[in-house]
Amino acid sequence: MRFETKAIHCGQQPDSATGSVVVPVYQTSTFQQQAIGVHKGYEYSRTGNPTRAALEEAIAALESGRFGLAFASGVAATAAVFNIVEPGNRIVAGDDLYGGSIRLAERVFKRYGIEIVYADIDDPDSFSKACNSDTKLIWIETPTNPLLKIVDISAVAKIAHQHNALLAVDNTFASPYFQRPLELGADIVVQSTTKYLAGHSDIVGGAVITSDEKIFNSLRYYQNTAGAIPAPWDCWLVLRGMKTLAVRMRQHEINAFGIAEFLESHEKVKKVYYPGLKKHPQYELAKRQMSGFSGMVSFEIDGTVDAVNDFASKLKIFTLAESLGGVESLVCYPPSMTHGFLSHQQRIDRGISDSLIRLSVGIEDIEDLKEDIANAL
Repeated sequence: MRFETKAIHCGQQPDSATGSVVVPVYQTSTFQQQAIGVHKGYEYSRTGNPTRAALEEAIAALESGRFGLAFASGVAATAAVFNIVEPGNRIVAGDDLYGGSIRLAERVFKRYGIEIVYADIDDPDSFSKACNSDTKLIWIETPTNPLLKIVDISAVAKIAHQHNALLAVDNTFASPYFQRPLELGADIVVQSTTKYLAGHSDIVGGAVITSDEKIFNSLRYYQNTAGAIPAPWDCWLVLRGMKTLAVRMRQHEINAFGIAEFLESHEKVKKVYYPGLKKHPQYELAKRQMSGFSGMVSFEIDGTVDAVNDFASKLKIFTLAESLGGVESLVCYPPSMTHGFLSHQQRIDRGISDSLIRLSVGIEDIEDLKEDIANAL
C-alpha cells in the first residue's frame, strides 16, 4: 500500500465485534478474564488497549517500521528512548534541539550518571569525534527546532553503527509523509503526535517506532512499567488526524513555501530559515532525504525584542502560542518559549538570536497569511 492508503487503513480494520468502520474508543481501565491467566489479549489498559494498539500499528506502518509504541507526550517518548542508555554510558546529541529535549537530558538523565555531549550538526564528522567506547545512543532532529537545519541521517547512522551505538531521530518537524528515517538507516524514530500526526491542536502525545525487536521489547517493558501512556480517546483523535495527514502536509508545504519566499524578499527580514529555499545551506541534502520540506519557517526580524513583541501583537491570523503542526497558523518566540530553559549565552552559542521568530504555517488561504504577516511587519 502507498502512504495515503496506509494512513487510512493500517491498524484500522472494521471492528470485529460490531463491524464499525471507525476504530472504537475502548474507554476502559480493565478487561474481563475468562479464567486466571486466560484473556482475549488485553488485561489492563496501561499494559495494552485496543484503541492504542490500532494507533501503534498505524504509526509504525507510516514510518516503515515493524513496531510502534504510543506515549503520553513527545517528551515521554524521548525519555523512553533515553532510558535505553545506562549509567556510565554516553549520549551524543545534535547541538540544535528542542529545548525540552535539552532540559530532559541536562536536568534529568545527567543526574542518573549518563554523560551528554553535543555534536555540531553542520559537520557529520563531529558526531564521530564525539563518540567513544561508552557511547550507546546518538540523538538528532532533522529538520531541527528552531533553526531548521538538516542532518544527513544516512551518514550519522553509519557513524553510530561504527561505534556500536543506536541512532534515534526526532522526525516531528518533517512527519512520516515527508521523511522516513528508518529507511535511511536510523534505528529508532520519535514523533510528537501532538503535532502534525494529530494535526488539530487538541491532544498531547508521542510515539516511538523501530524495526528492531530487541529495542521494541525493551521500550515496551519501559512503557508498561513507567506508565506514561496516552488515554484511549487521545489515541482515537490521533488516528482520526492521521487519515488526513497526506492532504494536510501537502498544503502546509505549499503555504510554507509561499511564506518563506515572501519573507525572503521583505526589507524588514534579515534572514529566513526554510530548507525548501535554494539558499538554505543544506537544500540539496533536504531534497535527497526528504520528499518535501514541511510547514515550519523561522526568520530573524530586523530589530530588537521590542520589535518582535510589536510584530507578534499585530498578527490577526497567526496565533502566539507554543506547539506546531496544527491546521491553524501559530507564531512562536523561541528565546522565551521553546528554548527559554537555556541561558542567553547558550542560545546565542546555538545560533538562536533575540530576533528569531518561528512560524508553524497552517492550511489557511495563503494570501490571508501573507497579508497578516505584511501588516504586522
